[in-house]
Amino acid sequence: MEFEARNSTENALHDYKAGIGVFTEKMPDLAEKFNSFTEECFKEGQLTKKEKQLIALGISLYSQDEYCIIYHTKGCLDQGCSEQEILEAIGVTAAFGGGATMSQAVTLIQECIQEINQMKQ
Repeated sequence: MEFEARNSTENALHDYKAGIGVFTEKMPDLAEKFNSFTEECFKEGQLTKKEKQLIALGISLYSQDEYCIIYHTKGCLDQGCSEQEILEAIGVTAAFGGGATMSQAVTLIQECIQEINQMKQ
């Protein structure tokens, strides 16, 4: 059965997961170490998982990494971030990243939030 995405966000998340799967098959040791490292980084600590996702989203925006922007927008929503919290994190990131950050925020992130919320319905 072939995967059929309901929207561009779901398609991007699927493509990322498929790509990670192929990479893991070809480079299992490296992938396992990378996955273990990132899992450790995102564990609850002095910072909550929610705060860590907001930080990751800001870094993703600043670095203009579209797959990470989508992935961490979903991560923020999954951790209970409100749209307002995400928008405030965008504002902080835009203070450093300027127009490039804002262009992703007013297009890609708003589209992701809308599509992820539709997927939940």
